[in-house]
Amino acid sequence: MAGGAADHRSVRIEADGGSRGNPGKAAYGAVLFDAQTGEVIAERAECIGVATNNVAEYNGLIAGLELYLEHTPDADLEVRMDSKLVVEQMSGRWKIKHPDMKPLAMRANRLAPPGTIYTWIPREQNKHADRILNEALDAQAGKPARRVVSTASTSREGSTTRSEAAARGWSPDAVATTVVLVRHGVTPHTLDKRFSGGLGGGNPGLTEEGRAQARATGDWLAPLSEEIDVVVTSPVRRTQESAEIIGARLGRPVAVEDGLAEMEFGTWDGMTFAEIRERYPDDLDAWLGASDVAPGGHGESLLVVQKRVLASRDRLLEDHAGRTILAVSHVTPIKVLVADALGAPLDAVFRMELAPASVTVVSFYADAATGSGRPGNASLRMFNARPVEGVFTGR
Repeated sequence: MAGGAADHRSVRIEADGGSRGNPGKAAYGAVLFDAQTGEVIAERAECIGVATNNVAEYNGLIAGLELYLEHTPDADLEVRMDSKLVVEQMSGRWKIKHPDMKPLAMRANRLAPPGTIYTWIPREQNKHADRILNEALDAQAGKPARRVVSTASTSREGSTTRSEAAARGWSPDAVATTVVLVRHGVTPHTLDKRFSGGLGGGNPGLTEEGRAQARATGDWLAPLSEEIDVVVTSPVRRTQESAEIIGARLGRPVAVEDGLAEMEFGTWDGMTFAEIRERYPDDLDAWLGASDVAPGGHGESLLVVQKRVLASRDRLLEDHAGRTILAVSHVTPIKVLVADALGAPLDAVFRMELAPASVTVVSFYADAATGSGRPGNASLRMFNARPVEGVFTGR
């Protein structure tokens, strides 16, 4: 870099991503320019394993934003890309529907400073980023390099090394442990929208509708039975009943995992939200406003549930590394796992909705070299999907 960060009042990122096969071997390129002089402040190109063009393009954007924060964090920023999809989604004009795009877009949004301008440019105006990503792919394929391209920067703080790329699921070395999370079917409490905790409450069983929901989910998952290695369930009655139905359909025995139980709601168990609001308004406000407050006097706080659920997750990942686990659980534990996977704050659980017998899928990645089953990084692959008349839907 020719000068300090203060010398660059306005900068632009030009980023691109490409896949040879779509999906196929993929890489990104990102270049940070001084907007006034055209000086190249920094650049990065990296192979990311097998991915689609869109995933590679989003990774190029993220790399460019990381360069911006590293070198010119106070400058005005414009991002230029030849990906209409990324530009329109990041500008907020197009919805982000693909599950692979959502966590990438969320990460880019967290990195981008307020006021970032996104501009679409023709491909011929994005030649620098396109060139360095193709040189990275050529180098990976053993072709003669036209210039030296770093495929994994190791000198900067927070750099993406080969093992880190594996832990993010980008590398061919990545080892995925996938958890298929299923919420139980409906109970009388579900139908009446009553708080229904773990073992400390009334512990209701499934209704006939709830059993039908579990069968429908089991039928939908049945074609994947060979890929599902283990079925586990919370110790609560409604989850065990759901798991037995699904496990029988998949031809898998069911094991109990205590840590997947629902939050304990204390004296609120069996009450509706309106009843709690009327009888315990101050306690309800305190619970909704702080993650360390226990509901119903002697229930479990969100922080306690989070600690319990994440410990259970770590045990499952350690015991079944590299395999697919189907876990039947409850609203709160599933939301806790999703929030943690996305790096969202714990109170994000109040901004999610899960239908009875719905399916949520999270993959956890660890470096193959370490053999660790603990999560290196997580990817949310499906959320709140459920079968309706034989068709699985996210509604």
